[in-house]
Amino acid sequence: MPAPGVYLWLVLLELALAVATMVGLRFLTAPYGRHGRSGWGPTVPARVGWLVMESPAALWFLAVYLTGAHKTATVPLVLLALWQLHYVQRAFVYPMLMRGGTRMPVSIMAMAFTFNLLNGYVNARWIGDLGDYPTGWLADPRFLAGTVLFLGGLAINLDADRRLRRLRGPGETGYRIPHGGAFRWVSSPNYFGEIVEWFGWALATWSLPGLAFALYTTANLAPRALANHRWYHENFSTYPPQRRALLPHLL
Repeated sequence: MPAPGVYLWLVLLELALAVATMVGLRFLTAPYGRHGRSGWGPTVPARVGWLVMESPAALWFLAVYLTGAHKTATVPLVLLALWQLHYVQRAFVYPMLMRGGTRMPVSIMAMAFTFNLLNGYVNARWIGDLGDYPTGWLADPRFLAGTVLFLGGLAINLDADRRLRRLRGPGETGYRIPHGGAFRWVSSPNYFGEIVEWFGWALATWSLPGLAFALYTTANLAPRALANHRWYHENFSTYPPQRRALLPHLL
């Protein structure tokens, strides 16, 4: 295990990546999903790409957590359960529910895989080893509020994904305007929900690695939400004008 000093540099690296990602995605839209395009090298089926790139967030996280001194403590186990609740679904359930024959550049998959190794390590080591969470933390307002945000964000994320899947019948391709749920207010409630989730995690863990992940998630997903919003307006003349891209009534 790297020494605590090296660990801190890894957390700072994640914060730096958040800044770099926000800047880079102001000028470039990641080429997958509706924004897929050629020129990014070899591709794999999107289902395979999601499975490969997200699996370290569940499996590597668990492996690192199990090396920690606090792996059997109550609060770390609860935090582990929250993390895995998101990532088991994201890595192993979500890809199996995907429809259509879209593909993903191997380069995008590799970058996400690498980030998940870094992020999984710094968060797992914190909650399983370096963090100090007495059982009383379960009654702390920061933990309670963070958990509510995490579960609420997860619910919004899952509902939005379900509505997007139901836009297509068996064998259908292409895109339609989604409706219902949080789509009443924003174009990308799945991204909004995920951002809320990880700020909830940052609050529940009250940690720098948790905050680093929340900021990186925002840096990664906010520009894509704006790109999706533009795409909808460019491709659908009847797109609801009152919707915002990411934040209801604001952005």
